[in-house]
Amino acid sequence: MRRILVCEDEDFIRDFEVINLQRSGYTVVDVASGEEALEVFEREHGNFDVVLLDIMMPGIDGFEVCKRLRAASPTIGIIMLSAKTQEMDKVSGLMLGADDYITKPFSPSELLARVDAVYRRVTMVTNQQTANRSLTSGPFVLSPKSRTLTKNGLPVDLTQVEFQIMELFLKNKNTALARATILDEVWGDHYDGDIKIVDVNIRRLRMKVEDEPSSPKYIQTVWGYGYKWTDT
Repeated sequence: MRRILVCEDEDFIRDFEVINLQRSGYTVVDVASGEEALEVFEREHGNFDVVLLDIMMPGIDGFEVCKRLRAASPTIGIIMLSAKTQEMDKVSGLMLGADDYITKPFSPSELLARVDAVYRRVTMVTNQQTANRSLTSGPFVLSPKSRTLTKNGLPVDLTQVEFQIMELFLKNKNTALARATILDEVWGDHYDGDIKIVDVNIRRLRMKVEDEPSSPKYIQTVWGYGYKWTDT
């Protein structure tokens, strides 16, 4: 996504930040006040990776904006900007939840290095949370974190291969997956065994998850191609 919200009341500084961030591949939304920053953040449902936030602004200052943004999103990256060099300003910003602090004036290389570093941390946390998020489909709940599957609240005993197939299905609901795709995703693209191993494991998985394995509701066969998970 690489989206950044820039909040800076001085036009020439804001333009400098926007141009350099855009040149580095970021999508930038810029505002000139704390009030606008909070309004845009709410309107776009917090759909930003990083916020570049000036401290000294008329109206709602950067400290207050930082406090509100951090309360709304524990994972968004926040970088504070200020012409002041007092240690207390840095401490105050960090105590309110900022991830980093840049003192003006700064070079394009320093700006991008700081933004890139915060963006990487945000992405790492987001990816980890996504990887650990439970997947649901009808009566099934699959937990990547605990490596468990339940159906109607009851545990389903799966092998590691069966679990990986279920995870692949639930991440691609209603999508036809070729046998070769399933083989590569679960066994790895260097596996040189018989592709029929996919069919064997699908049959075993159906025995465990289907009410009537001979007439499957969830794991549908796509003839001549592969399989598709559906809960409709």
